[in-house]
Amino acid sequence: MTNFKTLTDTLTVSGQLSPTDIATLAQQGVTTLICNRPDGEGSDQVNFDEIEQAATAAGLHCHYQPVISGKVTDEQAAAFGALITGPGKAHAYCRSGMRSTTLWALSQSSILPINDIVSIAKQAGFDMTGIAARIAGLSDIDDAHQLGQYDVVIVGGGAAGIATAASIKARCEEVKVVIIDPADVHYYQPGWTFVGAGIFSPAQTAKTMASLIPRGVDWIKAAVAAFDPARNTVILEGCRLLRYQRLVVAPGLKLNWDGIEGLSDTLGRNSVTSNYRFDLAPYTWELVQNLRRGTALFTQPPMPIKCAGAPQKAMYLSADYWHRQQHLAQIQVGFYTAGPALFGVADYVPALMKYVDKYQAELNFSHKLVKVDGSTKTAWFETGTADGQTTIVAREFDLLHVCPPQIAPDFIRNSPLADSAGWVDVDQNTLRHKQFDNIWSLGDVMNAPNAKTAAAARKQAPVVANNLLADMGKLRGIAHYDGYGSCPLTVERGKIVLAEFGYGGKLLPSMPTWLLNGTRPSRLAWFLKERMLPPIYWKAMLRGKEWLAEPVISDAARQ
Repeated sequence: MTNFKTLTDTLTVSGQLSPTDIATLAQQGVTTLICNRPDGEGSDQVNFDEIEQAATAAGLHCHYQPVISGKVTDEQAAAFGALITGPGKAHAYCRSGMRSTTLWALSQSSILPINDIVSIAKQAGFDMTGIAARIAGLSDIDDAHQLGQYDVVIVGGGAAGIATAASIKARCEEVKVVIIDPADVHYYQPGWTFVGAGIFSPAQTAKTMASLIPRGVDWIKAAVAAFDPARNTVILEGCRLLRYQRLVVAPGLKLNWDGIEGLSDTLGRNSVTSNYRFDLAPYTWELVQNLRRGTALFTQPPMPIKCAGAPQKAMYLSADYWHRQQHLAQIQVGFYTAGPALFGVADYVPALMKYVDKYQAELNFSHKLVKVDGSTKTAWFETGTADGQTTIVAREFDLLHVCPPQIAPDFIRNSPLADSAGWVDVDQNTLRHKQFDNIWSLGDVMNAPNAKTAAAARKQAPVVANNLLADMGKLRGIAHYDGYGSCPLTVERGKIVLAEFGYGGKLLPSMPTWLLNGTRPSRLAWFLKERMLPPIYWKAMLRGKEWLAEPVISDAARQ
């Protein structure tokens, strides 16, 4: 049987039909049939007349609109759009469904955003990124909508994007660089854990984007809709084009709040909060201060997530406050993680377990939060049973701190840059794209198996800057990223277990162990986190000053 693929509630597409498929289409409510495949295109092809005869007998209205493969015209797309706007459901077919989907995509250019069109098509199994410019209504990349051409285009004005721009400029001032980001405000997200514990104010974690753009770097305040790597072009929302010689992709990831049923409806009220959002971290601190007795739950979704230690940091700092206020005996603390362990690098677990015991926290591994009802203050978790089955358990709460599931942004997942899981597909050592030689990626959006932290981006930015400029002939030698990431695990106010590690969980301490042993709670690590890291972030990392982050280039690589 032919595989019917759904584009919208009123349109399905498929490859070549046979007369026996018509009854199925009629049962699905299809009233209009469109053939986009010319007769005689294949030796095993059923001619349209035979399909039409069966369709007419079933009460379907039929249209023969043959389109030559690879030569879809705007006029044909407009005619197709008129055919599918009538009453009832329509089905279009060609050899594989690609031409029919292309006609639909072009016909929707004035109705839906580009990214929505590309996303819908991809979900049905069709890649429309190659015609993104046409969907935007631009028949030529030299159209008047083109914003210009840059040596380096950086998508994303977060920690990774700005740090890379600054590192490029620090090495080679004459390179023409632009950052694309629609945000007005740049956030120091590692500080939100401290906001949720009453240590930092929200204002300490935010600055205007304009104040942070490196000197000599342009900024285009816009969102990216699609990529056309075959033409070295980025397509912005609003149908504007930007050409590049080299591209850096660093837009961060997407917090998928809707991935948990009911969560979006209750966030910020009903005692449901998250330090993963700037506006909710103060609510966390409010809830912590007001809780005197009851149940406090802290959740962690499946990996990958940014700052994998953040969910338990919220638990430790909250429990420490209750301990100091002598309320902890009346509060039941529970940590629910979808993973099989407390932390991914075993060397740090013993120190963490001492605090789990101190706070009498209940650990629940392989428990994934799937639903929240704020009105009844109930959370539901999916977990496995002893016989290998899956079950759902409910737990009531008086405070719920949620870490949402996290995915790549839609315009990345639907692009030719993504791997099968939706992340930008790079070589984990050079951070260069595996398919497109003039594209690099770093930060939370790429698929290297490292921790997604600001500290990781701080190490990655100089590597990308060096390797990109080497590719341009401006430098010699290739730098390799060792997977470094850092997670300051705030186990109590005043002490931190400073986890620093690379690929495979290899420990990569920045300081000698006699000075700072990261596997033990330390006041020095707290001082580093509270007093030193914010200025290092604002005044060094984002300005191209690579203290303890300079890339290592071997002599062999320089030759």
